[in-house]
Amino acid sequence: MEFKHRQLDNGLVVIGEINPSAQSAAVGFFVRTGSRDETPAVSGVSHFLEHMLFKGTETLSALEVNEAFDRLGAKFNAFTSEENTVYYAAVLPEYLEAVTDLWCQLMRPSLRQEDFDIEKQVILEEIAMYLDMPDFLVFDRGRELYFGEHPCGNSVLGSVESITALTSGQMREYFTRRYAPNNMTLACCGNADFDAICRLAEQKCGVWRPDQAGRDLPAHRSRPQKRYDAKANLNRRHIALYSPSVSMQDDRWYAAKLLSVIVGDASGSRYFWSLVDPAIADTAMMDIAAMDGTGAMCSYVCCDPQNAAQVEAIVNGIFESLVKNGVEEGELTAACNKVLSSIVLKSEQPMGRLVSLGFNWVYRREYISVAQDVERIRAITVEDIKNLIAEFDLRGYTLYSLGPQ
Repeated sequence: MEFKHRQLDNGLVVIGEINPSAQSAAVGFFVRTGSRDETPAVSGVSHFLEHMLFKGTETLSALEVNEAFDRLGAKFNAFTSEENTVYYAAVLPEYLEAVTDLWCQLMRPSLRQEDFDIEKQVILEEIAMYLDMPDFLVFDRGRELYFGEHPCGNSVLGSVESITALTSGQMREYFTRRYAPNNMTLACCGNADFDAICRLAEQKCGVWRPDQAGRDLPAHRSRPQKRYDAKANLNRRHIALYSPSVSMQDDRWYAAKLLSVIVGDASGSRYFWSLVDPAIADTAMMDIAAMDGTGAMCSYVCCDPQNAAQVEAIVNGIFESLVKNGVEEGELTAACNKVLSSIVLKSEQPMGRLVSLGFNWVYRREYISVAQDVERIRAITVEDIKNLIAEFDLRGYTLYSLGPQ
């Protein structure tokens, strides 16, 4: 696979990982904007905008947009996080330029008032749906509790109040500022003609005007705390734990990822053998949430309310043991194999590589090949994990718990 890179005069970056032997191709726009870039007055606007792009342009209706994707046989979607909004599609190689052309058009949507009014109700329904999902709610509120006033604590969905009060004018202002070409990356993977994609980007996107689209990166100092809330109609207790960890720019991400697998993978981890296998908890998992300039180690446990105190005691014991004894070589080897399998299996499809390719550029301004990922994972030692635990003590966590009344 060959990496290629070009930047247009207006700041739009085009990158590609080209593999002529691939049987498919994938393309996506990575917009460096999310809930952390919002003010309270426009909370949830990034996610709202993601919906609005599929409503069409001045020349394309929402129906015509969907018909165009269907004609191309595209597997397409989008997602919004605290820091990014990503639009992507996977197609047969002969349709890559056509689907890229379509995305280029959609990146300059009409944002019609009538579409705005209709989609606002869809967003409010989505918020209501997620409020009925305790596993989502415990993470959303736990993140807010952990980050406090830091912008990474902002809710991706916003609130009923913020979405209800949001105007189309506020959305247009936010769009103009955040969807500037100098705040976007166009990435393609697989069997692609990179020069043709660049020519298309120059033709369709070269007239876009750059804007001031910076991002504040305030330091975050965690203050461990615990909060226990009740919610009607719940039968299980849902627990989220957050503790400091590395950012996306930190090379120790690889060690942090392996530590999360050792502690909280779905099978064979310390959480699994201590909580799930003995039926003390239904679910117990840990993952690394590395972000722009900051990061967190996140755990989620679901259990019978009567077991909640025992769960906390066991988790505390696991963290204490990590600080005192570190991890074993066998644990590290198993975690390495799991992560390597995941990386390599995903890389066999262009769509599986697209997000990694895009995010490595967005966060680090570098290309990291599959081989480099494999090499960096295999280079992690028990001592690296020990040093990481010493700097980012898992015992200093913030806990948010949601259960029955």
